[in-house]
Amino acid sequence: MGGPLGSYGAYARFYDATQGDRAGHATYIRSLLKKHHPRANTVLELACGTGSILEQLQSSYDVTGVDLSEQMLAIARKKLPGVRLVRSDMRTFDLGERFDAVLCVYDSINHLTQFRDWEAVFRRAREHLNDGGIFLFDINTVHRLASSSGAPPMVQWFGDGDMMVIAIVDAPRGAVDWEINVFERVRGSTYRLHLDVIREASFPTERIRAALRKRFTRIWTYDARRARPSARTDRLHFVCRA
Repeated sequence: MGGPLGSYGAYARFYDATQGDRAGHATYIRSLLKKHHPRANTVLELACGTGSILEQLQSSYDVTGVDLSEQMLAIARKKLPGVRLVRSDMRTFDLGERFDAVLCVYDSINHLTQFRDWEAVFRRAREHLNDGGIFLFDINTVHRLASSSGAPPMVQWFGDGDMMVIAIVDAPRGAVDWEINVFERVRGSTYRLHLDVIREASFPTERIRAALRKRFTRIWTYDARRARPSARTDRLHFVCRA
């Protein structure tokens, strides 16, 4: 979703067609919200992108979204009429209000390649939480990024003969670049290429937990695919109580 190193300017209009409605992920997020804050009413999502998660949650919660990409927000506004959607940086935003839950999901925080920026998000999330509220975010782990870099490109056909090719390659300081090539079918065998490069970085779990402990009273970690997180976990969910 929209981040400072990837505006999704070229990819935004193909995003939903290739990523789907996120119903499965939203169901998991909802289960964590119900478990850790069953009385939550207000939800703020950072890096809300095209609004897929908010769309799934709005029947149960009063939702608000923040994203840096105007292209992504333009799509979200069509899905979520009447929902407050703010264009802002998740490291520095200030909405002047507090929420029962703050979300930052689908590895959006990985778009920040400096750990001080992760800490800035943690601070902003805490400042926007009611006492007893929860900050819920997920990450692509160090294991996930390391094991993905250099793997064969991922190819996906979608729409009316459109194709997406994603290559994951090494970038400076342990980051990786997701090179997203969308071949839009214009007519017959004629295609138009749209290219976006999205950089991601990750950090050791204990370093993340140490930074969170400075601001939150309890921290839980989850792996949706396993009973408990392990060294092989690809996506790690954090739930932090204010």
